[in-house]
Amino acid sequence: MIKNLPADLILKRKNNHFGYVVLGCLVFVCLDVKAQSTSLQDCYNLANQRNVTLKQARSGLLSGTYNLEAEKKSYLPKVDLLSSYTYLSSPLTINLQTVKDGIVNGSSQQSVNAANEVFKEITGNNLSQAAQDRIYNTSKNVIGAVYPDYNPELSKQSYFVAGLGVRQPIFLGNKLDAATNLAQSLANTAKINVNVVSKEVDFLISLQYLRILYLNTVLNKQQHIVDILTKNNNYANELVKNEILPPYQKSWTNVVLMQANARFSSIKLDKQNAHVELNKLLGVPLDSNILITDTIKFTPVNPELPQGEFWTNNPLYQLAGSKMSYAKTAVKISKSFSLPNIFAIGNYNLYQRDLPVTIPDWFVGVELQWSLFNGQTRKRTLAAQQLIEESKLAEENAGLTLQVLSKVSRNKMTSLQNEVTVMDNARKEAETTARLITKRMENQLSSPKDVNDAVLIEEEIDKAYQAAVLGYYLALAEYFNSLGDPKQISQFIK
Repeated sequence: MIKNLPADLILKRKNNHFGYVVLGCLVFVCLDVKAQSTSLQDCYNLANQRNVTLKQARSGLLSGTYNLEAEKKSYLPKVDLLSSYTYLSSPLTINLQTVKDGIVNGSSQQSVNAANEVFKEITGNNLSQAAQDRIYNTSKNVIGAVYPDYNPELSKQSYFVAGLGVRQPIFLGNKLDAATNLAQSLANTAKINVNVVSKEVDFLISLQYLRILYLNTVLNKQQHIVDILTKNNNYANELVKNEILPPYQKSWTNVVLMQANARFSSIKLDKQNAHVELNKLLGVPLDSNILITDTIKFTPVNPELPQGEFWTNNPLYQLAGSKMSYAKTAVKISKSFSLPNIFAIGNYNLYQRDLPVTIPDWFVGVELQWSLFNGQTRKRTLAAQQLIEESKLAEENAGLTLQVLSKVSRNKMTSLQNEVTVMDNARKEAETTARLITKRMENQLSSPKDVNDAVLIEEEIDKAYQAAVLGYYLALAEYFNSLGDPKQISQFIK
């Protein structure tokens, strides 16, 4: 199992109690010195909690969910605290001089009419024209004398205003619905993307796990080869000491042994690198010791053929299809730009000191906003409609790609299974030959060089066999991945 993992494996969010307990138990088991080899399912479970890429995808989903909740509340009114400080180049004034003559003459004439009506009511006759002229001139002189000879100010030169502004959408040409639909589409896409990332991580872990099993197998075999060549080299030394074997043949066994040791070291380094890459996928520190001691063993698998439109269950296909909803919403949004926007508006002034007389204490109203011409609207609509066509093609292409991957991977399995059968027979023959030659050498019927040659051939044939087995399981992993269930391969890796 997993040993020497950091304590932060169990420092999870408090609301995730189940994962908390599982990881705690996992760490407890991992510290057992007699622990068994880590299974592929254990790797899946650990990566589900720790993988950074998966965490990033989940964070994106949470962001999309919050954005959707925000868009659903866009129908609510918007209330703002509005304030301003204004300094005018000169105070606001009313120019009374432009209307002076009209006011003086009009008021004087009204005085004449009023006096004439009173006189007529008493005597039944109108005032004489001379009397009317005297009253008119007297009124004109009096009113002209008291009429202001300046322009009064309506406000001070600077003032501060503060109030509450309310803006309630009434009709926005379906813009709010389209924005909510768009947010919903993005949230759905983010949810599908989490599944895509999760299954991609599982698939990569499967490949890396198979690689480690393969390297374990090759490493064990290489250790066996080194042991045989070491024994052969020691035997050659004895033959040289007894002057039975020429020294140059003993030197050749040294060369072959050094090369075998070099290959052994190279395989060990490859295995270390494979563990580092697996640790990254699992989300644990790169120097963590993930104990995997199992080897790769060939067992023929005959997976069932996919039924119906199996590719529709694959998150990759669903991700391509989710863009269709986004494209349709984009068309609605583009068309909504040509429709009017209607708002109910209102304002109430909280601070009225030095408020200009031209500004009321409060007001309510209806505001209309309508773009009568926008040269971009038609092109935007065409672009959005083209996006629908692009989404259809992307969805179709994703389906075809998954079908091709399924068929190709099954064909690879068939081909590699035949190759494994042939190479298995060949490696058994090579092992038998090498063993017989070794016995002949012990009876001095063959030379150490013959043993070296036989062992090297055995090594190469075994590597070819193990490579074919690895290729077979990699093809099986690709097949299950095309079905959208990469974890299924864990059933066949024991």
